[in-house]
Amino acid sequence: MKRIDKILSHELYKKYTEQTNEYEKERIYCRHNMEHFLAVARIAQILNLKKKLKIKKAYVYAAALLHDIGRFRQYEDGTAHDKVSAGLAPQILSDCGFDEQETDRIVAAIRNHRNADVQFEESLSGIIYRADKLSRGCFACPVEPQCDRKAEKKNLKLRF
Repeated sequence: MKRIDKILSHELYKKYTEQTNEYEKERIYCRHNMEHFLAVARIAQILNLKKKLKIKKAYVYAAALLHDIGRFRQYEDGTAHDKVSAGLAPQILSDCGFDEQETDRIVAAIRNHRNADVQFEESLSGIIYRADKLSRGCFACPVEPQCDRKAEKKNLKLRF
């Protein structure tokens, strides 16, 4: 997991996550922070192991850690954060030792983490999509009744 440690200490990664944290410091609903990134990574890895997909753990963690790094831009100008994150991730991945083929696979999962077309795929994109949705603890959230997330998208039971 040396490459994952490099992502976590990468200056651009820290900059982007700090920018999002600044925008969300008063947010009462789900945040796009390290707690969320790690929840997505861990749930995606559980799905990977459960389905015996044999996706490298480094790919799972890289995609999960980077899938929301462009969220700050969505706050700034409304650009969809999945697209921004997919645009920001390649530099970080390259700097951290991922080759072009690995980067393409990870970036595809980042780009598709909000694309319902991949939700049933037995792929990196599919497990990142599902893990992102499963990571939210609506069942234990004190402000869940005020949340505008559609009822069918809320996690009202613990599943992972």
